Order: sequence, then structure tokens, then C-alpha cells
Amino acid sequence: MGTKQSDPSNLSCESKSQKGTVNVIDQDGMLRLRWRYLEKRYVMTLGLPDSKVNHQVAQQKATQIELDMASGNFDPSLEKYKPRARKRAQNTVTELFRQFTERKAKAIHGRSLEKYQTTLKYLSEFFGSRVVEQVRQEEADQFIDWLKGKNLSELVIKERLTLIKAAWEWGEKQKLVESNPWSEAPKRVKVAPKQAPKPFTREEIGAIIQGFRMDRYYHHYADFVEFLFGTGCRTSEAIGLRWQHVSDDCASVWIGESLTRGERKATKTNRARTITVTPRLQSVLKARRPAQPEPDQLVFTSPKGGSIDDHNFRNRAWVKILMKLEIDYRKPYTTRHTLISHALDLGQSPVMIAQLTGHDVQTLYENYAGSVNSRPRLPDLFSPLADPTPHS
Repeated sequence: MGTKQSDPSNLSCESKSQKGTVNVIDQDGMLRLRWRYLEKRYVMTLGLPDSKVNHQVAQQKATQIELDMASGNFDPSLEKYKPRARKRAQNTVTELFRQFTERKAKAIHGRSLEKYQTTLKYLSEFFGSRVVEQVRQEEADQFIDWLKGKNLSELVIKERLTLIKAAWEWGEKQKLVESNPWSEAPKRVKVAPKQAPKPFTREEIGAIIQGFRMDRYYHHYADFVEFLFGTGCRTSEAIGLRWQHVSDDCASVWIGESLTRGERKATKTNRARTITVTPRLQSVLKARRPAQPEPDQLVFTSPKGGSIDDHNFRNRAWVKILMKLEIDYRKPYTTRHTLISHALDLGQSPVMIAQLTGHDVQTLYENYAGSVNSRPRLPDLFSPLADPTPHS
């Protein structure tokens, strides 16, 4: 665990350290101690991931070594300072998941982070101060049953278990746990298949767009709705579209960001795409485009000029227009499903549609090919036969 030979690539960093000073360093997410004593360089790994609590522990160890060097009690074998294996048992379930969340928090956004925080709450409520070594297959199964008793959906439970499984996998890599009792946990929760929403017909599409344009209260959203139907982009992608993303002639748009209730981030798949719009949508965008638009200015806004709140739009404008037209309710996101289904029915290449909508081909077929003509069809084995009507 400890060694007197340091990595040559780190010599410049160590040479700047004052003699007798032990430095706490984060290397690849793990804490190490580095120092010099009697012209020798020392490196000692602590087996602790970088976190606020563990950094304090590492600093205490560094102080101990500094005091020993100053008093002549330094142990050059480093055995005196190495962490004992038994300290692994001091990691509680909640502490492990908290450390995992701290590492993930640097890369995930606020709404996704809420899932981690809710999972931590469940773990704390169920396991309390129990240490990770006390959690085995039986305890994992009991936790699953406990989650089911909270009336959570199978999908939500599966998501929570997937996060816990990932936390233990991370813990194994960091030498914080010896085994993973959650490795099969997500598979033990079966999510019932969900019927795809019925796409809007062409007649319904035209009626909805016209319904918005003629409505005295919600005509402001007409272009936004037509853009959703015409491009099949995600609602958050249309909300986040800025004029810098639209070509000067309004013939194409770049989709690489989304905006949801004030939070701007990359697209769901973290992939950008450029869409060449139809002449009709090009005219819609040209009519909206200011003479000299600010690059960051939103293309589609709320009536007061701010960003569109998807919940407010759905619960007020969308619901009321569909009720007024007596069209069966489907979420605004169904505009995306609608474009893909109709494009498949028209014989467009699934690969091309996937590029336009930001999907992979398999996901497109599994989740969006919902209209009749795009579904697989059984062969008709009976048409050449005689009339199946029984004779008396």
C-alpha cells in the first residue's frame, strides 16, 4: 500500500513541497499522501475516495506523520500509518451511497440528482446505521419488498435499485466493499409493458394547429405547436431553441440543447443533430424571426416573453384546445411519436428518421412505430381458400 518510490511524473509537484510537510493529494478520485524525509520520497495510498469527511481523515494521518518526523519517531516501513483492513466495516450503507452521490454530482444535473437524494433517503430509512458488510442477498430482497410497500411503480423501484447497484459497483472498484448483493436486484423487478400512445391523425394535426391559431387565449402557442408536430423534436428541445441555433434563412435548425423549467442542458441522448425543415416550417420561422435577433434569444416564448413552462402549457393551453376540439387527450410529447409513426408509414428510412429525431434505430422501432402501417403484419394464409362460412 505504501512505497518509497514516487511516480516520476509527480516529482515536480513534490519538489515544491516544504521539507517535513505531508501533502494530501487526490489521484483518480482516491486520496494519497506524499512527502519527503531524509532525502527519500514517500507515497502512501489510503484506500479512501475523495470526499469532505475522508479528506479530514487523510489530513489527520498526514499530521501524525509530520509529528513523527519532527520528533524522530517516524516509521520508514510505513506500517504504523497504513489503514487497517477492519476500517472497511466502518462504512455504513448511507455513507457509501453518499460518497457515490458526491462523485456523481459533478457530472449530473439537478433533476437527475434528486433521484440519488431520494434513494439515499430510502436507504437511510431502511438500513439506518448498518454497515455495508451486513447487507447480503436476503437484506437486499427485504429492501425491495419494503420499497414495494411504499406504492412506488415498478419502473421507479427498478431505477432506485439500478442506482444502488451502481453505487456498490463503484464501492468494489474503490475497495470499499467486498461483494455486491445488488447485482441482480434490478432484474427481480419486472416492469409491465406499456402501450404506446396513439399517434394523432393528419386531420387531428391540422385541427389542433388551427385550433391554437384561432383561439383568443392560446394563439400565442400556435407556431410552437406546429414546430413540435413538424420536427418531432422533444418538447424541452423546442422550448430551449435559440436563434443562434437557426440558420439565417431559417431553412435548418441545430438541436443540441434542452430547457426544462429554467434548467438548460444537453439533449437526452447527449447528441446534437441538424434538421432541414420543410418550406412551411421555414416560413413559420421567418415570420417569427426578429430583424436582428440576439443569439441567446428564445425562438418560442411564453406570452410574457419568458421560457415556456411545459407543465403550464400542457395543463392550460394543450388540454383546453383538445377538449374544445373533442380530440382524445394525449400528452404534448405525442407530437414526437406522431411524426415518427407517419414518417415510417410513408416509407422513409428508419435510419434517416433516427438521425432526424436523435434515436437509435432499435429504440425508434420499439417505442415509436405505433401506427398500423408500420407494425409487423401476419401473413394471410387463408385468402386463397374457399369461403370460410360453414355450409348447412
